[in-house]
Amino acid sequence: MPSSGPTQDHAYETGPRITAVETVVPADVMRGLLAVRIHTDAGTVDGEPVIGHGETYYIPEAAAAVIHDWMSHRLLGADATAIESHWRFLYERATAFGGTGAELRALSAVDLALWDILGQLTRQPVWKLLGGPVREAVPVYNSSGGPHYGGSDPNAPSRPSWPGHGDPGKPGPLEDNWACMNTPGDLAEELLEAGYTAMKLWSLDPAYRNSGGQRISNQDLEKAIAPFREIRERVGDRMDVMLDGHGFFSLTAGLKIAKAMREFQPLWMEDIVRPDSLQTLAQFRRESDVPVAISEMLILRDHYRQILEQHGADYIMIDPTWVGGISETRRIAELAQIYNVPVLMHDCTGPFTLFSGLNVAMAVPGVTYQESVRAHIATIYPRLIDSEVVVANGMIAPPKRPGIGTRWLPELFDESRNSYRISRLD
Repeated sequence: MPSSGPTQDHAYETGPRITAVETVVPADVMRGLLAVRIHTDAGTVDGEPVIGHGETYYIPEAAAAVIHDWMSHRLLGADATAIESHWRFLYERATAFGGTGAELRALSAVDLALWDILGQLTRQPVWKLLGGPVREAVPVYNSSGGPHYGGSDPNAPSRPSWPGHGDPGKPGPLEDNWACMNTPGDLAEELLEAGYTAMKLWSLDPAYRNSGGQRISNQDLEKAIAPFREIRERVGDRMDVMLDGHGFFSLTAGLKIAKAMREFQPLWMEDIVRPDSLQTLAQFRRESDVPVAISEMLILRDHYRQILEQHGADYIMIDPTWVGGISETRRIAELAQIYNVPVLMHDCTGPFTLFSGLNVAMAVPGVTYQESVRAHIATIYPRLIDSEVVVANGMIAPPKRPGIGTRWLPELFDESRNSYRISRLD
């Protein structure tokens, strides 16, 4: 039996069949998000129909096209529990013609949904199927997104969401991207009171918007590090701090930034330098003298392997809805464990990215932190999913619900939406 799946039209017929695949872009809530549901003929479990839920983010229409116009021909009528068979078949076919963008994001969304189906069928949360638990709860930190970062601001003009381009935000509740630059000491105290003990700032974004990433002026650099100075003066070492550069800067500018950051002893600096060259990333880590996190931008497992072999990272960061789903996230995280490099779960997008990261973190000892955006948890996620995300004492408890741990609100999949698509077995 071939390891990558059979050559006939449909995979193994031993489990429930996939009968339909649905996608929708909930642009009124989160413009770049693709919501996916995979239906089966398994009937109901504990009174609920067995439907798998998944997501991916960025250029959602392209990922939806990959799912419906290509992947559905493999999936419809196939065994919904043949997760690895489907993953290998679709991955190998996509990479045969160089597809690692929309194709890998589409595969990520499908993989999440298939794991969700398996969990529902076995009445187990996914983290138990992955071998967990290895901890009682998952440590989280707060990332500086506001209520409309990555979402849809009704007062803003309609335009594409530019990946990782930062957002100056505006004053107001949960506007952490604005607060991290304008009232960072107040923000640190507020987060400590809420139970967070680590926060990530995006204070380099204005420098990039001012002059690009090839250089950074002394004036822009001072503005970028001033929030760290205020946080240290206000709360001391009670708050761990991290800096996200969103991959904007050249090696020369990055090393200048690293030198200025040393006095604040950040837990890590993340994506300061563009990830185009793995050799340059390794050089940056050697010369920066500050812990470095690399990077949800790598995507392919072999890129992670190369950066680990070149000792280019103190932390490895993974986004489950970009690298190939829960299946590939688990493999990359365990690869990092061989090198004794801790793993971080990325999330600054939709709720299923967070839930898939939590499931992997509950089962893989090397995962040390899950990223979270409290503004998303409070304002965006309730408009998308049917369960509440609770951060208590800087931790999120493992999902108890069978499957991935939450469900899309069914009203999102409204056939009247222009972005709605469905592919059926018939």
